[in-house]
Amino acid sequence: MKEFYMQLALNEAWKYQFLTYPNPAVGCVILDKNEKILAIKAHEKAGLAHAELNAISYAFKKLKPEISLPKEANALHDFICKNHQNMFKGAIAFVTLEPCSHQGKTPPCAKLFSELGFKKIFISVKDENDIAKGGGDFLRKHGIEVEFGILEKEGKDLLKPFLKWQKGQFKLFKLAISMSGSPLGKIVSNELSRTYAHKIRSVIDLLVVGGETIRIDKPTLDARLCQGKAPDLCILSRNKLESFDQNIPLFKIPNRNIYTEIPEKAKFIMYEGGENFLKNFKNEMDLFLIFQSSILNNKKNVTIPLNLKPLYKNFLGSDTYGIYESE
Repeated sequence: MKEFYMQLALNEAWKYQFLTYPNPAVGCVILDKNEKILAIKAHEKAGLAHAELNAISYAFKKLKPEISLPKEANALHDFICKNHQNMFKGAIAFVTLEPCSHQGKTPPCAKLFSELGFKKIFISVKDENDIAKGGGDFLRKHGIEVEFGILEKEGKDLLKPFLKWQKGQFKLFKLAISMSGSPLGKIVSNELSRTYAHKIRSVIDLLVVGGETIRIDKPTLDARLCQGKAPDLCILSRNKLESFDQNIPLFKIPNRNIYTEIPEKAKFIMYEGGENFLKNFKNEMDLFLIFQSSILNNKKNVTIPLNLKPLYKNFLGSDTYGIYESE
């Protein structure tokens, strides 16, 4: 059963993959002392509560709906520590990454488990980060059972983007296709899919597009569907920037940097384009994010040979989407 609960935590974390940049995607499941599920939550955005605190606060609210909880992570942590009334004594947690033992922008999650009297923590992957590691040792010192390595391979798959952008550049190719496999058309995926893509745009360091996309689609390439910050752009083209029609909306975004080469400082880079762009850059990509609508059309399909292995697949309304790596 421990693999079942860890898979629930992994699935929840994948829903927020990329959106937690520069933090890792992490999921947490909380069971009460009778092994009933109280919460399945994830870390959703850097600076906000970690997965463990999110799950515990959700469970707290479920058990004490009349109590109003603070929103800010440090205040929330302190409030729960002072007002838990032993409601979590004997509880069990499943976490995809070893709980942190240090105070960063948010409080240490290992300390929270200890304060609340958790009985056992199951962990998928040990944290090797010099600052954050050591949560497992902390928990054991405080009398909590700890077991590592539950669905470890799947846990490591979840961490791939984080480990890559920590060490250098992480490159993601985003592609939207119809059910019949065509990327052609100004709007291919539904609004939920486009909103998820906009959320990713709002956190990345750089969005890379080709000159052909700009000339044909005349896009804005912002993050308006999530009211987020428009990304800086790199336009890869044989033509100079001045040759593009400067009335195209993407050039009107205030405080946007536009490059013709990828700057070294960019750690999380997303490529957006069609078949030619994919053909030119597929071998450089770390992962692929592919949206597929439920609409059949008669436009030309993608014909590039590319063997992809899915790390995660899900639905966004009538669309399906997957996060893939090249085999």
